[in-house]
Amino acid sequence: MNDNKIILTGIKPTGRPHIGNYLGAIEPALRRSLNNPNSFFFIPDYHALNNGLPADEIKKLTHVIAATWIASGLNSTKQHLYKQSDIPEIFELETILNATVPKGWMNKSHAYKAAMDQNIEAKRDVDYDVNMGLYTYPILMASDILIFNADQVPVGKDQIQHVEIARDIAGRFNSKYGNHILTLPEHLVEKTVFEVPGVDGRKMSKSYNNFIPLFASEEEWNNAVKKIVTDSNQEHTHESFKETTFYKIFSAIANENDTNKISQQIVDKSIGWKEAKDEMLSQLVSRFKEKSDIYFDLLNDTNKIDEILKSGAELIRPIASKTLKQVKMTIGVL
Repeated sequence: MNDNKIILTGIKPTGRPHIGNYLGAIEPALRRSLNNPNSFFFIPDYHALNNGLPADEIKKLTHVIAATWIASGLNSTKQHLYKQSDIPEIFELETILNATVPKGWMNKSHAYKAAMDQNIEAKRDVDYDVNMGLYTYPILMASDILIFNADQVPVGKDQIQHVEIARDIAGRFNSKYGNHILTLPEHLVEKTVFEVPGVDGRKMSKSYNNFIPLFASEEEWNNAVKKIVTDSNQEHTHESFKETTFYKIFSAIANENDTNKISQQIVDKSIGWKEAKDEMLSQLVSRFKEKSDIYFDLLNDTNKIDEILKSGAELIRPIASKTLKQVKMTIGVL
């Protein structure tokens, strides 16, 4: 990896992270940042406004996401952790880009089309309950990326379009003003990470309420594990066991030896599903208990979290200010 590349990652404060978020996004992002001083981690709290959350919930979840990053291993003295709302240059850049982006691009946005489809299915007006924040979501996301001249943006497959739109916006702006001011970002999809199913077999999601929380008490983990769907078939082969929801979750959090061991135990019937779930709980405790303690300690001292976020923003704002100044000079307002 080129250490000079700027890599930007964000997690919206709209819910409590689960083990799928950790394995699919948080852990890979931290791993990539180990030898890269240009790693930017931000909490897009203005994006959360589109979800209609009350003010106290957004504030609470902002602390939750920050604590999650830090407890997971982010070092705020080596990596940049900040809150979107602490970088006002982002929103001024968005206003400028609004005058560049064709309306048709927003009509094709996945988020907007999904809202339209839901309204059509419910036989409502296509724009029912669609605010302008949702409609222009890709422009604000582009501003998040472009203000820091990010080279790469790690995303899931469902977010690739937003990075492509950011790239198109940067290209259109540069072409319009004949000046290569904005860096064209690339999406980065982690190829080695597979999707972790939820306890009901569907994709693990807060929307489905089928998740196993990342940081939790042993009791909460146990309650989640108990809900993992299992079958009454005790005649599993190694191949058929690999197709179960239990195996897919277990193998995501356990090492290869422990995974092979429990697979053999299920196949030779030396344990049943209850014992298997007890072992799942042990794996969660072994892997995440220490991090959970750090997480809850941070949430008990949110002033410390606020200080870390404020310090992170102050350190990188000069970069955003420089980009905005170049843009404003280019468009003739400075």
